[in-house]
Amino acid sequence: MAKLKIGVVENDFIIAESIIITLQQIGYQPTQPARNYDEALVMIEKEKPDLLLMDIGLDGKLDGIDLALKVNEDYGIPFIFLTANSDLATIRRAKKVTPNGYLVKPFKESDLFSSIEIAFSNYNEHKENQQNDQPVTYLKDIIFLKDKDVFHKVEIKDIIYVGSDNVYLNIYTDKKHYLVRTKLDDFVNSFPNADFFRIHRSYAINLKHLETINNNHVIVAGKEIPLNKAYKQELLKAINSLK
Repeated sequence: MAKLKIGVVENDFIIAESIIITLQQIGYQPTQPARNYDEALVMIEKEKPDLLLMDIGLDGKLDGIDLALKVNEDYGIPFIFLTANSDLATIRRAKKVTPNGYLVKPFKESDLFSSIEIAFSNYNEHKENQQNDQPVTYLKDIIFLKDKDVFHKVEIKDIIYVGSDNVYLNIYTDKKHYLVRTKLDDFVNSFPNADFFRIHRSYAINLKHLETINNNHVIVAGKEIPLNKAYKQELLKAINSLK
């Protein structure tokens, strides 16, 4: 059986080396450690770990909780916080990103092993349940959105824009707002021939409802949505392609 690959995100070199040695001793395959947010994203893209061990305190402006938000939004892999911070404020922030575990330093080898095994097992069980109970069913021109035991039929052309909220997605039509558990990228990529276009890390719009483009926002069906400058040129190209 292949060893689980564990991504290590830790800004303290000595602690990182200790974690790597411990992981090897208990039968896992650790990655080389990342010290900050940007290095962690490079490591995730390159190594594709099965699970992340992340310190909350990282080098740079963005910490481990910021990284967890990105992981939830774009990668969907399980992670465990390893941290010396056990104060109430930190725990409250950490809870919002739904970690699969929270270990306070210093911890024992047995604690690390049990945390990884339980976190990965629970993640796989949750993933399997999600696959058997998909909140969104994609068809050609419509989708069915599950709300409790009810499926709502929504025509693609009626969707004005969608907005990411951590692991959830807000879907807006002119009549109703839906909340489903799915990723923004997965939603947009499910309609390669539709006119959905991402204009921000958290928003995508239906170009058919686009009214105005400004420097830092667009207006769709009378609603102002933030526009990231990195997406503006691609948005203009997309509009020209519709002619």
